[in-house]
Amino acid sequence: MYEIQQEIVPISHDDLFIILNHYDAVFKYPIHCHPEYEINVVMNTDGSRVVGDTEESFKNLDIVMIGPYLPHVWKAEGSGHRVITIQFSGDLLNYHLINKRLFMPIKQLLIDSAQGLCFNGPDAERIKEEILELTMLQGFQTATKFLNILNYMATASRRKLVSNYSESEVSLSTSNSRRVSKACKYIEENISRRITLSEVAELVNMSDSAFSHFFKKKTGISFITYVNNLRVAKACELLINTSLSASEICYDCGFNNKSNFIRIFTQRKNMTPIEYRNHMTHLYLKY
Repeated sequence: MYEIQQEIVPISHDDLFIILNHYDAVFKYPIHCHPEYEINVVMNTDGSRVVGDTEESFKNLDIVMIGPYLPHVWKAEGSGHRVITIQFSGDLLNYHLINKRLFMPIKQLLIDSAQGLCFNGPDAERIKEEILELTMLQGFQTATKFLNILNYMATASRRKLVSNYSESEVSLSTSNSRRVSKACKYIEENISRRITLSEVAELVNMSDSAFSHFFKKKTGISFITYVNNLRVAKACELLINTSLSASEICYDCGFNNKSNFIRIFTQRKNMTPIEYRNHMTHLYLKY
């Protein structure tokens, strides 16, 4: 079973979408999920990807749309890979505009992306060119181009479902277990302070040992690993979206001291918090 990390995407309520424009990507990130939609464009690279319960190889160009909480990861050797990632709110389906008749194809695209969608042939080439053009635009043009891209993807003939399921057993929002969903929500809401296994076990009416075993079985990782992963993910969001110091972010994310924060962050990101901020700030485009 994969250890699936929940990621916090650095998108704010003011953003329509964000773009990670990476000219020198290294595929060292673990399999992960997040509540946002994602369009991933991997160019000039051979490798493999895992989406949901399916692993497939790809060659030269790979374009996949990922729905909320669908686990995914790309794997390729070496460095210097060209990757463009677009991420946008998982609440888009609830937007009033999307439910208008004119937007029905895009609405269906969002629904289908719960299983992952892969685009091939001329459609993939067209989508790649449109997304490359999007990265060069500014202002309101970016909004219309973004919607045009979604509409083209919605009507593309050369696309296929990637995964065999639409509800991940490890999804934190759609888990069959109300207890683990309640526990995860509680952790997210209280991530800025010290959280003990005992208090969360009590919340879901379980003993410490029973909850510890139950949580790991449902999420694939231990309670403390999950909490630390979420703390690091929150720190990443703050490093990108704010000018807070590393010390301020440390305590805002619930770490008990700065050295512990830097150690855990570096273990997961292979760089210090400040190195991460410097590295990521110029890669993200926010619209």
